[in-house]
Order: sequence, then C-alpha cells, then structure tokens
Amino acid sequence: MAKKKQKYYVVWDGVIPGIYNSWTECQAQIKGFPGAKYKSFASLEDAKAAYYSRYSDHIVQKKTKTKVKIHSKEGIIWDSLSVDAACSGSPGIMEYRGVWTSDGVEVFRMGPFDWGTNNVGEFLALVHGIAFLKEKEKHSIPIYSDSRTALSWLRNKKVKTTLERRASNTSLFKLLERAELWIKKNSWQNPVLKWETRSWGEIPADFGRK
Repeated sequence: MAKKKQKYYVVWDGVIPGIYNSWTECQAQIKGFPGAKYKSFASLEDAKAAYYSRYSDHIVQKKTKTKVKIHSKEGIIWDSLSVDAACSGSPGIMEYRGVWTSDGVEVFRMGPFDWGTNNVGEFLALVHGIAFLKEKEKHSIPIYSDSRTALSWLRNKKVKTTLERRASNTSLFKLLERAELWIKKNSWQNPVLKWETRSWGEIPADFGRK
C-alpha cells in the first residue's frame, strides 16, 4: 500500500492563521469560523510562500483555470518583525498587530478600538513593535511596515492625523500621545524598513480582510 503523502495546510483567515501539518490541526482553526480561508499544499516550501501572499493568488479562476502568479520573495529579511493594522471603515473599528516575518507567529495584538483609522493603527503598531524589540534587547532585528504614512510620522516624530477626537476614542488618542512621546524620548537601533507589497505580496502581519 502506497504511503500517504504529507500535506501542509495554510490558514489565512481562521482562529489562529498559520501553517499546519495535518488536516486535523487545520480543521480546528476553520471549523465554525465565518469566511475561513485555507488551502493544502504538497510541500512546506510552497506552503510558506503561499502564506505570505494573498489567499486569492491561489484560487483557480473558473473561466481560465489558471492561477495568479505568486509574488517573488527575493530581498526579504526573514529574521524580522512585521506590523500591520486593519480598520473596518474610515474611521471605524481598528486593531493592529505584530508577527515574526519568518513564520507568522503573532507577537502582539491590540484592539479593537472604536473610531480609529488605518494610518493611526499602522503608526501605533510600528511604535509598539520598536518598543517591543527594544525591551527584548533584540536591537539588530529589522521591523517592516507597509505604511508610508506611519513611516513618515515615525521619521518626523509627529502624528498628523485628521481623525476626529470624540468620547468613544479617548483611549485611542491617549495611546497616540504616549506613542508620540515615547519616540521623542527614546532611541533605537533596529532598522525600520518599508515592506514592498507590489513585489512581495501582502505583509505577513496583514489581517487578510481586503
């Protein structure tokens, strides 16, 4: 009897997104999860490449029966931290997180916050990531962000948001003020890098809700 080939399962959107070695592990992440996104792959290498690209890149188009080309990963520093934010509406409910670029393991997640914006979330995620790496004394590990706005705010050490301040987002504005104060009072050695979405696909910290 032929030995059953090992399959690897990528979960883009589920209880805990990641790469799983068995259908049982994968099923535990997608069962009962609305709109779960997942797919099996024949090799771990293919699974890793797929996980750091978009789910839609791996769905066969009904008319053409072809797949969208997978983005090239050349140039990525895998030993790094990636951060991103998601916002339902603008403004809307916002949250942000940081993951290890190499395996997608989540390091921190904050939110949801009421009446926020994606730019605010991207900036907070970036500062949170830098502070996290400094606290852990991981001074040489780079941090990736795909937000030019967040990178600009960080570089200028000044938040320039047009977000309306209201009672429901008071805690969010306090967090913004703390973040701005932190970058003005602290220094860091970690390289802060732009994630090249056009070349590499979605950043590993992406919430997969586009």
